[in-house]
Amino acid sequence: MKNTLVLFAHPYLEHSRSNREIIKFYGKYEHLDFRDLYEDYHDFHIAAFRERKRLPNYERIIFHFPLIWFGMPPLLKLWIDEVFDKHWQQKNEKNPLEQVDAVILITAEGDESDYTKMGKFHFTIEELLSGLLVCLEVNNINLKEIKCIYNADKISKKEIILHKQHFQKILEE
Repeated sequence: MKNTLVLFAHPYLEHSRSNREIIKFYGKYEHLDFRDLYEDYHDFHIAAFRERKRLPNYERIIFHFPLIWFGMPPLLKLWIDEVFDKHWQQKNEKNPLEQVDAVILITAEGDESDYTKMGKFHFTIEELLSGLLVCLEVNNINLKEIKCIYNADKISKKEIILHKQHFQKILEE
């Protein structure tokens, strides 16, 4: 199994039953480091140097967050801005993220059909995540999957279990 870093960023976790259920699931994996960015950096002061030193320990990063105002939470955006180094794109620089796998797990309000060109919001999930997707691309990170859980706080416990089973397969690779 791949050493995995879970970057979890949810500013209102106490209001999200589905995310509280899903993050319980991470605790059973020894090869996984779960980082709650809102717990670790509640003051929004990212220890970028320390975070960069940890990155070579991982073969996979999971970005787990709710879609907030059609994008990622501000602390996750700040973490990426502070930790990802633009020098990694230069020719002779070592990029600790190169060839690392990534999975994006998003929870969103609304139906899947709302996130289409003809839907309520007129944009797809991929379009709403374009900034993150470009960051992954320029750092040569292998995006394996974008998993979106729609109607996140209206789904049943049984549906949450089905999502966990899908995610279990990913984690056991």
